[in-house]
Amino acid sequence: MPYSAVLLGIAGLIPFVAMPLAYQFNLLPLTQSAVYFVQYSAVLLSFFGGIHWWDAISNQRYDKQMFIAMLPTIIGWLCLVFSNDVKVFGVLSLSYVAVLMYDKFTLSLPKEQVVSYISLRMGLTSVVVVCHAWMIYLIA
Repeated sequence: MPYSAVLLGIAGLIPFVAMPLAYQFNLLPLTQSAVYFVQYSAVLLSFFGGIHWWDAISNQRYDKQMFIAMLPTIIGWLCLVFSNDVKVFGVLSLSYVAVLMYDKFTLSLPKEQVVSYISLRMGLTSVVVVCHAWMIYLIA
């Protein structure tokens, strides 16, 4: 896995960690921290759908993968619409895990690239899920 991909992946975790910390250190009110968190999470989830859109087009697989590629964007948008409900954090968290599992079994990459990509994603997704749980804990 290229060093830049690892670095950018880790940098992508900053908002997930920063928003609960911002509330805990009284830098943001909880409602504002939660809204920013959901907004970032929904946007990033949408990005993972784009990976499958590209994979389907570049490998001329216009089957269900292209349609499933749209699900993260639709789920992210619905989470923005219903962002005042604490269940949104659970939906987003489970969506990250579902997309990771779909990635593992669907992406058309050479085996060594799939292994390194999934390994990176597993670590990053674990932190993302913990941060969603952290926000649920703060709100509840």
